[in-house]
Amino acid sequence: MSTIEIGCCGAYCKTCREFKNKNCRGCKLGYEDGERDINRAKCKMKLCCFRDKKYETCADCPEWESCDIVQEWYAKGYSRGKCRQSIEFIRKEGYGEFIKMADRWKNHYGKLD
Repeated sequence: MSTIEIGCCGAYCKTCREFKNKNCRGCKLGYEDGERDINRAKCKMKLCCFRDKKYETCADCPEWESCDIVQEWYAKGYSRGKCRQSIEFIRKEGYGEFIKMADRWKNHYGKLD
């Protein structure tokens, strides 16, 4: 199981068409080997979750439900709401169960049973 393809927000990069077409490098790829500089990232969520708190995703954060950064981001649009559902699923069922479901998706979000 690898969580490197799960964005801090809950997006599943591995199945996303933008990621597959190399139009996106995902939330975390390239930072672990120094190819990308996390300090140059503009995403507040990524900086808080990945750089500052060293979490895999926001699902690991005990302050997730009260975090203004993440909750404001989720409130803006359908696909962001689906990412929120992914984080909620991970918090309840764990990363392994999430990846089993997400591997069947055709985009960065999908149906969670």
